[in-house]
Amino acid sequence: MTTSLLKGQNAALLAGRVTFTVAAATATVDVSALLLGANGKVRSDDDLVFYNHPAQDGVRVSDHTVTADLDRIPSDVDTVVVVASVDPLQPGSVFTTAPRVSITQTGTAGMAFTAPDFSARETVVVLAELYRRGEAWKVRAVGQGYASGLAGLATDYGVDIDDAATSTSPGPVPAQPGPVAGEAVSLSKVQRQAPALLEPARQAGQALMSRGIADRRAAVYLILDHDYHMEEMYESFAVQAFAERVLALSANLDDDGTVPVIFSSGREPFLEEIRLDNYRGRIGQLHTQVDWGWGNVADAMRRTVTHYQESGATDPAFVIVQVGDEPWDKAEVRSLLQNTATLGVFWLFVGFGRGKLAFYKNLNASTSASFTNVAFYDASKNPGSVPGDRFYTGLLEAFGAWMKR
Repeated sequence: MTTSLLKGQNAALLAGRVTFTVAAATATVDVSALLLGANGKVRSDDDLVFYNHPAQDGVRVSDHTVTADLDRIPSDVDTVVVVASVDPLQPGSVFTTAPRVSITQTGTAGMAFTAPDFSARETVVVLAELYRRGEAWKVRAVGQGYASGLAGLATDYGVDIDDAATSTSPGPVPAQPGPVAGEAVSLSKVQRQAPALLEPARQAGQALMSRGIADRRAAVYLILDHDYHMEEMYESFAVQAFAERVLALSANLDDDGTVPVIFSSGREPFLEEIRLDNYRGRIGQLHTQVDWGWGNVADAMRRTVTHYQESGATDPAFVIVQVGDEPWDKAEVRSLLQNTATLGVFWLFVGFGRGKLAFYKNLNASTSASFTNVAFYDASKNPGSVPGDRFYTGLLEAFGAWMKR
């Protein structure tokens, strides 16, 4: 019996050998793998395993199969990424229907994953990740497409393509599309540092244009709920994917390529940052440094305002607060919203997860207690399932109206 995985879903693996077999219905594919350290980057160019370099530290590629001997993978390898790319000998070939990957291990039921269909001329797709969890290994269904070719993916993971492109790339890299007419800002930094985020950054730019604020700037902040009930959302990669979308939006509003991230937990809020050059697996790396607890939203909001004021920024702040349940400090949250109304801070509460969100949904339900600088967006139980254009429309609708005022 084979278990079908959903995008973002993970499963435990046994010790020993695991095999990934890739099949594509509409395109001839090449299969490769990347070995990554705890920083989400390759240790050296040898960590790109493909047909011209078919084996590295317990990972082997043969035809359409990647085999990983988990007992032989060195301790400084944290993740193994399984990749499919279109055949470069078929010019213009792109993925529309994603390849299917079958995952097998002796002594356990098989698993399979097919990513949702693609529509942005993707030529490369990250199908799955093997990753360490303590002393054990798990597998995650990813389904992340790249329109920038294998060279774009390699750059994202730290492979030196200046030296390796001719020897490690299966073929010519498709030309990058030029900027869309009227694009909010130049996305050359995104294309150079994080090509996998180029398409969501374009979608965010189009949403800004449609709201008439493509020429406006703002400092983007991200507050993440680190309550007990959010553990599944971190484990399933949903919070990481959400943060990546926010980072892609920030690339249009603030060109420093950095978003301060504040984790809301039961203790002092933990402030760090996610950047274009370090975003891969960043949320997973950071949140393990934070205790689980009852989300202290008010303290996280105060920490954000302090950081914004001390930064000396003259542009307004767009604070995206991910919430998964009702706050226990409701009175403090209301007070903070009132006190920041004149500070140039806009608060967008984005709800996803399994908790109750009535408090946030009803913040502006009463005309006697409405907040001009506050909005709520329900991103459903899994924001990754919301198409990019609809996601950014929901994120920017109220913020755009506020910016115009």
